[in-house]
Amino acid sequence: MGLRNLVVLLVLAAISLLCNAQEYNGPPPEKADVVYLLHAENLVETEQLEARMEDRKKRTAYVVEGASSPARTPMAEPIFIILSEEIQPESLQLYSMDVKKGNREIEMPKNPGKRGPRPRYLTYKRVEDEVYWIEANEWLENGQYCLTPRGANTVFCFEVY
Repeated sequence: MGLRNLVVLLVLAAISLLCNAQEYNGPPPEKADVVYLLHAENLVETEQLEARMEDRKKRTAYVVEGASSPARTPMAEPIFIILSEEIQPESLQLYSMDVKKGNREIEMPKNPGKRGPRPRYLTYKRVEDEVYWIEANEWLENGQYCLTPRGANTVFCFEVY
């Protein structure tokens, strides 16, 4: 590799680091391992629940009670803040939820070869020692959503309105 290519790579790496640096001057999260919606200078706690599993013919449903979450945001690309102690921020996945019979649910196929709901795109950035900025990286339509750590039944629910 020539000197010119090495210099170009170093400059690009420096620019990438500067672009990924994120300032967060808002209030610290009150609770560890709870996801908060960021609204200007305020943190709004998401609704933390345990989804119950329901075995269905070809699918497993993860169901939480209630047709809508009390945690609401008007932002189509919401920003979340989490103080991470046990939950790894990169393990969080964002799913839309269907409202059926007064409950919110996600159905996953039992057969691993079958296509299920896809998690929405997220970006993750560390802003302080254990504080992370998580951002929906695609437009969310109005509806019910949850963030859930991969492999867990804990859900952090919210509504986009």
